[in-house]
Amino acid sequence: MKLPNALRTRRFAGSLVAGVALAGSALPPAMPAAHAAPPAQVRTQAPGYYRMMVGQFEVTALYDGYIDLDPKLFKYTSAREVQRLLARSFVSSTPGMQTAVNAYVVNTGSHLVLVDAGAAGCFGPTLGQIATNLRAAGYEPAQVDTVLLTHLHGDHACGLVSGGQAVFPNATVYVDNADANYWLSDANAAAAGKDSQALFGMARDAVAPYQAAKRFRTFDAVTGTEPVPGVRTVAAHGHTPGHTGYLFTSGKESLLLWGDIVHNHAVQFRRPSVSIEFDVDSHAAAITRGRILADAAKGRLWVGGAHLPFPGIGHVRRDTVGYEWVPVEFGPIREDKLAPQR
Repeated sequence: MKLPNALRTRRFAGSLVAGVALAGSALPPAMPAAHAAPPAQVRTQAPGYYRMMVGQFEVTALYDGYIDLDPKLFKYTSAREVQRLLARSFVSSTPGMQTAVNAYVVNTGSHLVLVDAGAAGCFGPTLGQIATNLRAAGYEPAQVDTVLLTHLHGDHACGLVSGGQAVFPNATVYVDNADANYWLSDANAAAAGKDSQALFGMARDAVAPYQAAKRFRTFDAVTGTEPVPGVRTVAAHGHTPGHTGYLFTSGKESLLLWGDIVHNHAVQFRRPSVSIEFDVDSHAAAITRGRILADAAKGRLWVGGAHLPFPGIGHVRRDTVGYEWVPVEFGPIREDKLAPQR
């Protein structure tokens, strides 16, 4: 009897598979392929910059590096409470609390503004990367036309100079007049304790070439002045006599770059009353922190902090106890939300 074509095809396919299996059983087992060793681990981090848009302002966070701080520097709390709060946020205190130092460059379309300049070599080898990361982000130091200092501590101002020369030769440097009067005073420096005298020297050295070039300006942050269009000063005195935040506003969006309002996110958001030894007036600093946190939460502002985990940008949310830090989510620069460049 003649088989249908479909049945003959199935029988042929079955015979072919069986034949291949039988032939394969006679072959020697395959030798395992040689496994090459992987390349050496790189063990370096990516360039330290992060970019986002605030309205039509391009904001780039710059990582200067880190410093390990002793938890004993906190005031108005117990060591046990500090350790509990650090553990709650999985923050190690060994060999110290890893504390970022951040700066920010904002391209407003008419100005290239740098807020704080990092520590350079003033506080050891783990800091001093602002100029390097500025270049990695696509800008040259000579393109910066405005530097806004939140205050004159060395980890914010030392990066203004290298070898006694201005790192940002075309920039005008701005700082609150109360900070300038305090840190640039020879009388205050002479009256300061031995441990504090170095801070006065750092401040003087940092601004000296800009003063010589007549590119150093002061203002009164209490009046809410505008050093450049779209940027308003926000008085945040306490950490230093003239400590200042800067509110950048473009369209309906705003970003407050607040300097040293918070030194540790795990502790001071939950406990705004906790101050740190670096505060010139720790009581005033705590009051200012409470006000700034409340305003940021109520206004749903973007905020950027000099010592928040890099990139240090996010939102403040009120919680049942104090506040919570909500960091920015990494994302693209959305071209569909941008106005054409001039």
